[in-house]
Amino acid sequence: MKVRKAVIPAAGLGTRVLPASKAMPKEMLPIVDKPAIQYIVEEAVASGITDILIITSRGKTTVEDHFDRAPELEARLLASGKQAVHDEIVGISKLANITYIRQKETKGLGHAVLCAKTFVGDEPFAVLYGDDVIIGGEKPACKELCEAYEKYGKGVAGIKPVPMDQISKYCSLKVEDMGDEQGILKVTDMVEKPMPTQVMSNYSILGRVVLPPEIFPILEKTAPGANGEIQLTDAMKVLAQTEGMVGRQFSGDRYDMGNKFGILQAIVRVALEHPEVKDQFRDYLKQVAAEL
Repeated sequence: MKVRKAVIPAAGLGTRVLPASKAMPKEMLPIVDKPAIQYIVEEAVASGITDILIITSRGKTTVEDHFDRAPELEARLLASGKQAVHDEIVGISKLANITYIRQKETKGLGHAVLCAKTFVGDEPFAVLYGDDVIIGGEKPACKELCEAYEKYGKGVAGIKPVPMDQISKYCSLKVEDMGDEQGILKVTDMVEKPMPTQVMSNYSILGRVVLPPEIFPILEKTAPGANGEIQLTDAMKVLAQTEGMVGRQFSGDRYDMGNKFGILQAIVRVALEHPEVKDQFRDYLKQVAAEL
């Protein structure tokens, strides 16, 4: 079954990037000239997604405003002869069918995804974590996961190995080789923010999953876990042990936009490829590097 719906949880408080996120949602922090969430929406659209639900919270109306029309701005751009910029701005509002729902209490990623139950219905759906921007790769990361879902008919986790000394910040997966030519692995167990004795491998889920609708009754029964929150990982563990799951090692590079260093990395990556600033920025980096 084709995956045509996506959920983007974007309700977090952004405490790791304060004070920048005090009045501006962290999802709206710019990577050169586009907010982080636009990269995520564009990835979903490039993956064949047509309907997107963005889960927000109080104080995040600028996310909705960004994907809406702006008649006054559009008229001013046309009057100034800036047709290309006008078309780009209008195009943002036409990327996909985007709807919104508020997570009234920040009870964790699992609770946020549960808020999408009515939107999803009985279809498979992608979850693109609002903190994670993935750039580059052979294909959009979400598309790679969707193809794995269509191939195996099971939930798919977007995975990468992470340094073992950092695994406690993520989740740890128990995986088995399937002999798949794309390196897709069978996922049989997982634990969120593991203690050293709980680590099963240094493979972790990084920002993307594709799930069947069977995840919702599991989420409804999932008790609070790490950090006292309803963890999506805990529900996916049950899914992996009942319906089964696989892990797809996506080919792009993931940047954590809830982390100050991750934001800087993403900006440098995009700036070095941006047609308007790449040459000037490269020269600037060389100058800075020579002074270190």
